[in-house]
Parts: sequence; structure tokens; C-alpha cells
Amino acid sequence: MTCPIECSKVRFAVAAVREAAQLVRRVQKEMVVDALSKDDKSPVTVADFAAQALIGKRLEETFPEMGFVGEESSDSLRSAEGEKTLEQITHFVQQLIPEANADDICQWIDRGAGEPTENFWTLDPVDGTKGFLRGDQYAVALGYIRDGVVRVGALGCPELADGVRSDKGGAGSLLVARRTNGSFVRSLDDEQAAWEKLSVSDQTDVTGARLMRSVEKAHTNTGGIGRLITELEIAADSVPMDSQAKYAVLAAGGGEVNIRLLSSARPDYREKIWDQAAGSIVVEEAGGRVSDLAGTPLDFSQGRTLAKNRGILATNGHLHEVILAGLKQIGA
Repeated sequence: MTCPIECSKVRFAVAAVREAAQLVRRVQKEMVVDALSKDDKSPVTVADFAAQALIGKRLEETFPEMGFVGEESSDSLRSAEGEKTLEQITHFVQQLIPEANADDICQWIDRGAGEPTENFWTLDPVDGTKGFLRGDQYAVALGYIRDGVVRVGALGCPELADGVRSDKGGAGSLLVARRTNGSFVRSLDDEQAAWEKLSVSDQTDVTGARLMRSVEKAHTNTGGIGRLITELEIAADSVPMDSQAKYAVLAAGGGEVNIRLLSSARPDYREKIWDQAAGSIVVEEAGGRVSDLAGTPLDFSQGRTLAKNRGILATNGHLHEVILAGLKQIGA
């Protein structure tokens, strides 16, 4: 069914993310097995590169004049050590683009290796690598940025139903947002499914706030989150989830707060733009608010990172100021 937002960039984002998410899911089905070593990252590596190659190709066909900033570069694939991986990537991409060869694929990947321009797309081909490997939450995230502001964002979440609840092996969710035009969700698999408008929760009592908590402990400052919960007397159960699927759930009303605190081991770390672009606009257009830990809006005009922003806070909007105050109290 046609998206309620009529825009060439929205149509592109919807089609590209749907195609890439289904490709990534195909890689997962064929390459991830129960006996896979925890140290074997080859399936997610293949999925990452294959999805970026596919979207690089689709951008070349549709918006050749626009910039593209992706997470990956083909440098490692061009070495002898990367030969097998490139063969696997080529196998999957050829299922959608039969004429593709290894050189084409490297070229399409490297369309995303440059610096941002005034008018560009940014991609995280598989956000949530551990979730992908264990059959849990992950997302394909594509955003369109102009003049430092995210204008369009799309998320493909193969393991979410209705953008809000875990549904492993289900039809998945496809979310899209355009600045000032709202956020919408439909089935990832069913192109004829109706689009539903998203709206954040109306929770105004911070003690009932459901925090989106990373499953992977390395991805968050667990001590800081614990102190914040104590400071604000938050009693609601947290929602365990990795990747930009958190943004989907927040936009759909399945949680109220998503925080990326800085680790004491990496106090100068700044977020990559592809980790936040698509998800942030999906939440904002559903009525939520996204800022850094000081309450400053995210600035996507600083290159490949959010260099002027420190950490991330996304909420349903109603609780944003009280969470910011709590963060200040704990010195985050």
C-alpha cells in the first residue's frame, strides 16, 4: 500500500530498506547456525557489506548526484584475506542483481566511504551485530540529511512486529518518517499491508518510565543507568533491546526512554551519524524528542560523527526535561 507520505525520497527509502532488510535476513538464515562460534563474525560481515553494496547500487540508479555515507569500506575485501568474504557477498547480491561482479560490489560499497556533503544519505547496514548473530533485534537504518538536519529516515526491523514487540521469525516491521510529516509503520514482508501512524506513549510520571536497556553490556554505562534509576525512583521494568530497533519501539509507544551514556573508558567518544540518523527522526516525528545529554539537538553537519554532541537521550517528549535533570544530578 502506498505510504501516506508522498515524496520521492520516502519512496526510495521504503523500497531500499525493505530490499536490504530482506537480503540481510537471507544471509542470517543461510549463514548463522546454532553451532556458530561466538568469535565468528563472518555472517554479519557478509550481511553488512551486501546491504551497503545493494543500497549503494540503488542510490547510483536513483539519486546519482547525492552523497552517500556508509559504515563500511571495501579495503579489507580487496586483500587475499578478504577474497572468500567477497565471494560470499557476491553470491548474495547476485540474487537481486544477477549481473553484479566483485568489482561492481566493491565500487557500490565505496560510494559510502566519503565525507558528508550538504545533501546525502547515511546507512547502517546492520545495526545490532550481536542481535543479528543470536537471532534477536537488529535493524537496517537509512537516513537522508540536508543542511545538517535529518529529513527522511527508514528502519527495517526483521524481528519486530508492529514496530513495538519482539516477533522472532515473523514478518518484521518497516518504519519511515519525513520531517513534519509524521512516522509510519507497516509489515516488512507485506507490501500491501496498511501503514499505521506512530505515536509515542503519553506517560508523564517518570517513576513509570520504561527504559530501553542494551542487552550487550559493552554498549552502555550500566552503572550510570543504575544511578539514574535510583535518583528518579523509576520503578517500571526496563525493556531489554539492542540496535535502532529501540527507536522503533520508543516511537510506537513501547517504551519511554533511550539513553546512550558515555563510558568512563571512552569519555571523548562521539556517536557515528549512521547510528542515530534514521532512528532519531522516526522518534521525533512520532511526537518524541531526541537530544544529547545536555539537551542540545543532534547536529548532523559535523562530518561522520556527531562531533558537537555528547551522548544521546531519546524520550517520549513528556519526560525529557526530568530525565535531563536526573542526568545532571548523577553527573552524567
